[in-house]
Amino acid sequence: MSDAPPMLALDGISQRFVKRLDVAARIANLLGAKLKDEVVHAVDRVDLAVRQGEVVGLVGESGCGKSTLGRIAAGILAPSEGRRRWRGKTVAEMPAAEARAVELKVQMIFQDPFASLNPRLRVEDIVGEAPAVHGIVAGGERDAYVAELLRRVGLDPGFRRRYPHQFSGGQRARVGIARALAVKPEFLVCDEAVAALDVSIQAQVLNLFMDLRADLGLTYLFISHDLGVVEHLSDRVAIMYLGRFVEIAPAEEIFARPNHPYTAALLAGIPRLDARKRRFEPVKGEIPSPLNPPPGCHFHPRCPHAIPRCRVEAPALKAIAPGHWSACHLNDGK
Repeated sequence: MSDAPPMLALDGISQRFVKRLDVAARIANLLGAKLKDEVVHAVDRVDLAVRQGEVVGLVGESGCGKSTLGRIAAGILAPSEGRRRWRGKTVAEMPAAEARAVELKVQMIFQDPFASLNPRLRVEDIVGEAPAVHGIVAGGERDAYVAELLRRVGLDPGFRRRYPHQFSGGQRARVGIARALAVKPEFLVCDEAVAALDVSIQAQVLNLFMDLRADLGLTYLFISHDLGVVEHLSDRVAIMYLGRFVEIAPAEEIFARPNHPYTAALLAGIPRLDARKRRFEPVKGEIPSPLNPPPGCHFHPRCPHAIPRCRVEAPALKAIAPGHWSACHLNDGK
C-alpha cells in the first residue's frame, strides 16, 4: 500500500444539532419547568480515511448519521468537533483559494434528484453554470461541454433544453451525476444515490458509477442502507450505528466473516437465492433516539450477546485482523 496520505480523512468527527428553547419554554422554565435544549448526537467521534481510487461503502439504518457524515465529508456541513483533511492537509487551515479548490474536487450526489435540481432551470444551466462560474470552461464552449457531459452519463444532448420535471427518475439521477462531474471532481460522495430508483434502473446507474470510476479515476464514499448495492460496488465497507462506526473491513471480509453483532444482523436480512428456507429475523427493537442515546455500547439494548460491561462502557474500534476493525467487547475474550 502506498505511504501517501489518504485522499480524504475525517479525524475525530462529531456533529451535534441543538434545538434551542423557544419563548414559551423559557417562560415555563421561569415557572420551574426545568426544560432543556434538545441536542441530537448525529455523529460521535468518528475517524475515516479514504484512499485515492477507493470505493468505501457507508452502511447503516435510517437515522444513524451516515448522511450527516457524508455532508461533512463533502464540505457542505462543518463538524462540531474534529477536522477534515485533504491529502494530509487540514482544509480549515488552508488559504481561502486552496480550500475553494478542494471543495470543487469533492462533490456530492443526493438521494432525491428531483428535490436537488432547481425546477426553474433548464438542464444546460443546471449542469453548465458551475463550470462557467469557476472558469473551467469559457462561455463560448459551455454548450459543447454540457453536451459531452450528458453523453458521458447516457443522456441525449438534445435534452439539455428540458426542465427537470420533463425527465424520468433515472434520467434525473443522471442529470445529478452530470452536474457533479461538471467541475471535474476527484472524489464523489453518493448519498443513497440509487435508493429512489426502480431496481432495473438502479443497476444501470450503478454500472454508470463503475464506468466513471474506471474512465475518470474517481474515488467514492458511497452511502446506502442497502448492503446488496454496497457489496456490488465497494472495496471497503464501514458499518455505522447511532453515530458511531461499529465495524470497518474490506467488502469481501465483511460479507464472509462479519464480526460485530449488528453487522451480522444486517447481513442476515439480505435476501439470498441459496437461503429460501431460512427464517428471516430482523434486528430486534427500534434504533434509539439520537436525542438520548443509551450509555455504553449504543447497540446493547438490541444486542442478543450483550454483557453487563456493554451497558456502561463504550467499546473502542480495534483491529481484529489486518484491515478489519470492530467495536465490540466480545472480542476482548478471544
